[in-house]
Amino acid sequence: MKIIISQTEAIEKGVWDDIIILFGLDKEAEFWPTEEFILTEQQAKQLGIIC
Repeated sequence: MKIIISQTEAIEKGVWDDIIILFGLDKEAEFWPTEEFILTEQQAKQLGIIC
């Protein structure tokens, strides 16, 4: 299963910093609030997004 999370959702859930690290993104780069990131089920569980 794949989990899709937007930047806005990641910030609301407090996992944005983890998403940046997970995807190797530049923290100083600009992102659209609706930009989406696809996580595996295992990644989503590690971040506490799903049980």
